[in-house]
Amino acid sequence: MASNPVDPLQTLQAALNVPANSEEQAELLARLRESLEQHPAPIPILAGTLITIVVNAGDSLLKTWVIDLLHFAICRSSLSIEQKTQMSSQALETLYQLLEDSNRNIVKVVVQCLTTVYPLLFRFLCTNRTNSSVWNTLAACKSRILEFVNSATASVSVKISSLKFMQRIILVQTRGPPDPRLQNRNDPNIVLCPPDHPFIPVAHLEAEATQLLEQVIKILYSTSNVDILSALLNSWSTSIKLRSNMIPLVLATLKAWKPDAFSGLSPSTVKSAEKAVRILLIHLSRTSIAASYVPQINEILAIQTKRMEEEARKRPSAASREPKKRSTTADVDRADVKRLKMDHTEQPASTSFLDQFDFTALPAPLITDLIILNLEAFSEPALVSLVQAFRQSQGADSSPPLRLDDTSKDTDGHQHTVSQDSTVLPASSGSPQVLNEPIDPLQMDIDQDELDYEPDRLNEELSGPIEPQSSNDAVPLSQDLLNVSLSDFKLPTPRHLSLSDQVIQISNSISRICEGGLDIQLQPTFSTVNSGIGGPMDMWMLLIVRMITRVSVPPPDLYDDDGDTLGEDTKTDESIHPFYEKQDQLRQTLCDYVMSDFPSRVRLATTWMNEEWFNDRIQYEKDSRWRPNYDTWLNQIVVSYQTLLDGKDRTFSRFLLDLPSVPQDVLGLLRDLCVESESMEKMQVGFSTLKGFVIQRPTMRPDALGILLELTTHPDRKIRGAAINTVKLWVPNSQPMDTMIREFALQILRKLQRAPVQTTTNPSSPVEDVTMQNGEADQIQQDQIQAENEKTVNEEVARIEHDENMEDGQLPQEELIQTPFLPERIELPAQKGQVLQHVELLFVLSVKVPEFLDEIFSAYAQMDSTVQEAIQELITALVQSLGSNHGKLLTLMRTCPTGSESLALRVLTIFTERERPSAQLVALVKALVNERDLDAHFLVPIIAEMDKADIMRHLPRIVSILNGQPEPKNLVRSVFNSIVATPPKTFGSVTSNLPRVRQSELLTPQELMVLLHESEKEIGLKSAIEAIGICFSMTDVFRSEILAVVMQQIVDEPVLPVLFLRTVIQAVTTYKTLVPFVSTTLLSRLITKKIWTNPPLWEGFIRCAKVTAPTSFGALLQLPKDQLRELVDKQPSLKAGLREFVTKKAPNKARVSGFLDIFADNEESLSNQQSS
Repeated sequence: MASNPVDPLQTLQAALNVPANSEEQAELLARLRESLEQHPAPIPILAGTLITIVVNAGDSLLKTWVIDLLHFAICRSSLSIEQKTQMSSQALETLYQLLEDSNRNIVKVVVQCLTTVYPLLFRFLCTNRTNSSVWNTLAACKSRILEFVNSATASVSVKISSLKFMQRIILVQTRGPPDPRLQNRNDPNIVLCPPDHPFIPVAHLEAEATQLLEQVIKILYSTSNVDILSALLNSWSTSIKLRSNMIPLVLATLKAWKPDAFSGLSPSTVKSAEKAVRILLIHLSRTSIAASYVPQINEILAIQTKRMEEEARKRPSAASREPKKRSTTADVDRADVKRLKMDHTEQPASTSFLDQFDFTALPAPLITDLIILNLEAFSEPALVSLVQAFRQSQGADSSPPLRLDDTSKDTDGHQHTVSQDSTVLPASSGSPQVLNEPIDPLQMDIDQDELDYEPDRLNEELSGPIEPQSSNDAVPLSQDLLNVSLSDFKLPTPRHLSLSDQVIQISNSISRICEGGLDIQLQPTFSTVNSGIGGPMDMWMLLIVRMITRVSVPPPDLYDDDGDTLGEDTKTDESIHPFYEKQDQLRQTLCDYVMSDFPSRVRLATTWMNEEWFNDRIQYEKDSRWRPNYDTWLNQIVVSYQTLLDGKDRTFSRFLLDLPSVPQDVLGLLRDLCVESESMEKMQVGFSTLKGFVIQRPTMRPDALGILLELTTHPDRKIRGAAINTVKLWVPNSQPMDTMIREFALQILRKLQRAPVQTTTNPSSPVEDVTMQNGEADQIQQDQIQAENEKTVNEEVARIEHDENMEDGQLPQEELIQTPFLPERIELPAQKGQVLQHVELLFVLSVKVPEFLDEIFSAYAQMDSTVQEAIQELITALVQSLGSNHGKLLTLMRTCPTGSESLALRVLTIFTERERPSAQLVALVKALVNERDLDAHFLVPIIAEMDKADIMRHLPRIVSILNGQPEPKNLVRSVFNSIVATPPKTFGSVTSNLPRVRQSELLTPQELMVLLHESEKEIGLKSAIEAIGICFSMTDVFRSEILAVVMQQIVDEPVLPVLFLRTVIQAVTTYKTLVPFVSTTLLSRLITKKIWTNPPLWEGFIRCAKVTAPTSFGALLQLPKDQLRELVDKQPSLKAGLREFVTKKAPNKARVSGFLDIFADNEESLSNQQSS
């Protein structure tokens, strides 16, 4: 089977077509299951589709098979963890509903499935912070299963499965190894879930696990069921391997355990319980994780051995009394049983038991075998006497029965009873007695001569014995009559019937045949399912159909003299030929009969339509003017039944699939059924029928698949989704459907590309106004004709040149496929809903065929910007389903075509929205940025995962995207939050939206601020100013002491940044506590560095001095007189303060006079100069 796997879809289709719960269906499903176990790839599609169908259905073979297949796929198959997780997420809601199923075996399997589903989805939801509905459903499943553990109505098997589920919950909701290197991928636990998860309560789950563990221990002490006890202990062996910290608790529990709950039960039951405990202890002693607990284990084993020996000593006296008790009760009972088996006499007890037994529950073949065996147990006389006695007791006629040898058997196998008046002759003594034993008619060797048809003999035997005529009644026959030869006999010419009489005669015949068909259906041996071709029902249907289609011969005057058929649409109603009128009446009678009960007469309808189709071909070969009947009456049947459609009834689909040909208008009707979004029943019939045409009817495959593909672009999401779910089943393994679907999806994608600009090259001169002069009208007309011809030639040349210059991935506009639900070219600006109609099929197929991602990226580069924006939003679900480890996506991000960089950036953003980027993804983006001149936005999602050197190298490029708009400003703010360590005062609080593990790789606030100043030229002054402003807005990080360190560090640099003094002014404006530091220390350091030599910085110095005045006056006096004079000239408001400061605090009078001269007003200074 592994080397020759079966086609899963065809095998499943065959299993669905055979009778439900039959042996044939069981065999097909078993064969499919065996193939899927060897090749499990198609299981996610099959199980995901079928599980939703059987959820609310009754018990059936298919339902059990589907649930077992889902259990195998999730729990025991070789599918990847990602595939199992996806299947679990899709089937979770269905599994929750199946927990309430009435079949206990199904509930048990569902609980076993959920035992594996819970850890899979827990791991998935730890990193998925938005899908809270899945967690709510999973929690509901957990609550319901935990109720089974203590339920009084749940079966033991369900309780055992629920107990194992409880043990798995304990493992998931307790902490595993804290070291990530020791984490087992198959052991998801609470460590994986971040404490701030939006909907998974970590603390509550840990507390619940502790309570469940206590409940398990209580069950161990209180249960009196050995099976439950063994299941509990077996699950503990697995738990201890994964949670070694549970060993002390387990040993303490087993040491205190005693079989008190088993008191009053048999010694063998107690011994089984003790044995289960002993097996677990011995197993633990042999494991490496419990090596240090071996002494405790040996102590517990010794206690148990002593307990078992004491129990054995207490039982000898009771054991010695047991044989006597058994001799008085059990032995007698066994003797009675033996007598019942050997004795054939009546037993009142057994008959009373049989009177209450329901024999209808037994299968019919078994009952038949039992009756035959009981009849063979009696001799013939005894059987006859018993029958007579029964008849007398019932008051029936007790006439002597016929002997078995008083029957005669005719040649065709019918047995006829001889009349009671005939005398039974005694057997002669010399002749051997023939035993009348029953003969199996299937084993009789019938000679061909015995099957000859003898109607005279048959009539004679059926009519009984013929009384001999008396001699008086005898009529003498002439010699001429005796010598008559049948070879000379000819039937007389039939009486001519009028048209109305013919219709009445045929209608009566059809009515009698229909009544005969009802009689056939009412026969006990009739079965519409098992009746083969050529049976009585088929003969009946052929007879009634061919009476209508083939009996009547077209008359010679059916066609008019022109060869047209009388009765065409061009004729009036009065010109319809009587032949057609008669045929239409008969066909209408048959149609009414079929439509009165179409589901039970669908075989008749199929036979009729096949016969009509064949008869049309025969008549057309005889005369091509024949008016076909097949299309007309097929349309009438379809139109009549479409109002009665039921989604669960497959009669209509089976009828259409068995037709020899399906006209286009019937396909159009199926299209209309598919778009009946308000009637799910009609939609289901339409899609299932078209799907059947694609699979089973190769000649109709292009038309049916074309309709389905067109519906994948329907504007209604429900209809479009149903069509996509139908066609995606054939990708990528079903040919030729796979190729057709791929080509369609790519053609629809190319409709989103920009239409090529078609230019027409016209070498002729511009058209000028023409004025007719001197009667030159004819010459002008000829010139116009020539110009039109040249224009046509030029357009054709331009079209050929355009096709030659067509870019890769583009198709000529006229070759693009068109559907009735899409415009020829998408209207701009594009709407998201219309773009989704184009790409949803391709996105769904990309999950199964990753090569489609190449086509998406290639076509994206040639789309309008509004279409690209819609694609970026719509591709989110596809990228999330593929995951950040998808090889094809990672390759495309590195080798994306020119023009598709924004789509690659969107993919990167989606990867990092809900989880931290992997090391592989970080390395890929870093290499991509180094190799290609990409936008700085590529660095934003991964900057937090880089080391400090890379952060400082790439951060200026990210900051350079600031342009005064709020969106880039928020983006840069999030980057700062993710790469800057929080100062010690608030250490431990999380301010980053991307949590970091390596705290040493984060930048300190002062390092970030210094980096912004040192990279101001690379960033750009405007962007750098905006970035520094963002830092000042982060007041919890950039506090006054941090800014003081930044200013101190920058002022020590040999070359001061241009923005330094602007930052100083902003700092003292924000934090007034920094004024003393700036006005004394910082300004003095700047004077020593001759700040006036750098004009931009000198201007900042002057403004800073004004902001920090009067504290800065002491430092300003350190300036040379020329620079001091320049400062007060530019800031005259400082003169008065400086003059007062010098007068009060300067001890040197000569120096004071010099300063006063600088700080004097203009008029005062002029008067001083004149006086001097």
